Amino acid sequence: MPTIDFRAEADRLRELLIARRRDLHRHPELAFEERRTAGIVADTLMQLGLEVQTGVGKTGVIGLLEGDLDGPTVLVRADMDALPVLEENDVEYASTMPGTMHACGHDGHTAIALGVAQVLSQYRDRMAGRVKFVFQPAEEVVAGAKAMIADGALENPRPDVCLGLHLWNGMPLGSLGVADGPVMAGSSAFTLKISGKGGHAAAPHSTVDPVVCAAQIISGFQTIVSRNVNPLDGAVVSVTWLQAGTAFNVIPQEVEMRGTIRTFELAVRDRVEQRMREISTGIASAMGCTCELQVNHHVLPVINHPEVGERLRPVFERYVGAEGLNLNERTMGSEDVGLFMSDIPGMYFFLGAALADRDVYYGHHHPRFDFDEEALPLGVTLLAAAVAEYVLPEQ
Repeated sequence: MPTIDFRAEADRLRELLIARRRDLHRHPELAFEERRTAGIVADTLMQLGLEVQTGVGKTGVIGLLEGDLDGPTVLVRADMDALPVLEENDVEYASTMPGTMHACGHDGHTAIALGVAQVLSQYRDRMAGRVKFVFQPAEEVVAGAKAMIADGALENPRPDVCLGLHLWNGMPLGSLGVADGPVMAGSSAFTLKISGKGGHAAAPHSTVDPVVCAAQIISGFQTIVSRNVNPLDGAVVSVTWLQAGTAFNVIPQEVEMRGTIRTFELAVRDRVEQRMREISTGIASAMGCTCELQVNHHVLPVINHPEVGERLRPVFERYVGAEGLNLNERTMGSEDVGLFMSDIPGMYFFLGAALADRDVYYGHHHPRFDFDEEALPLGVTLLAAAVAEYVLPEQ
């Protein structure tokens, strides 16, 4: 039986991949509004002969590629949504939707996953198992994975392994982040309301100032990572939003602050939350205020299973060489793909896609974000080969 040349297969799709990505880039859609994108995905999968479900998790799409032989089920996940960002790139494929932009590469992820479906659909007669393509909405608001799972995305059939990739323009083309263990942080959001006694700013002695209290609590929060978390563990506590007062000469009654917690380990997350409660309550009490802290844990860490990594790194090495494998790439950024991988072994790898001709680096979520489109056929090559490792054993 002839060996499948996934690089050649992907290269034949190069122009289609770029055209599809640029079409999606011109027409970005925000969380749970991805109707045009979902329609393109569903139509493409149906034309390839896959069994297609639409409206999963509101605007999600699932395509099932069933092999002729029995075997494992591999889930391939791609996100579809854009960001509320006004694009500043001067390119012919720039967003036509003012204030909305694909500023994180999801247009590329969707194009790559469709390319993988096109490549693998040619080999269903040799396939031992099935591939479940999950096109997810609302990643940027960390709600799409939860919605799709609630609609049964992990059932009928239940996956044996979960695979996916993220275009990463902080790494050069041909470099892959393939670390084991946590590679993206879990994300939590917090809101802290502080109540005092308002009054005239010229008579602070007759008030209980919640603004000064808030300042002390913010400073206290910044000691948690440096003094309560093991330096070998990753954690971030950031206060990003503060609302207080209505006039320059009035000490307000209340202050509200919001922010984010990022950790790789759930035990560290719980320790951070515990210390936030102790610090905020203690400082507020000492200054005569009261406070209420709410913490919402949105996303689990993305954790690559060591056995999956051990199996797939030699596959990737065939295409990018040993020098292309980065075993240390991690980020405190978060991704709700971790919900799919919470009890299903998987691997979510970073695909380097930096634009080599750019003098200035514009990272993910920046108005001038972009990536090297040569990453598209490479992404198809790598992801198709990874899936084939499980369902095309005699490739």
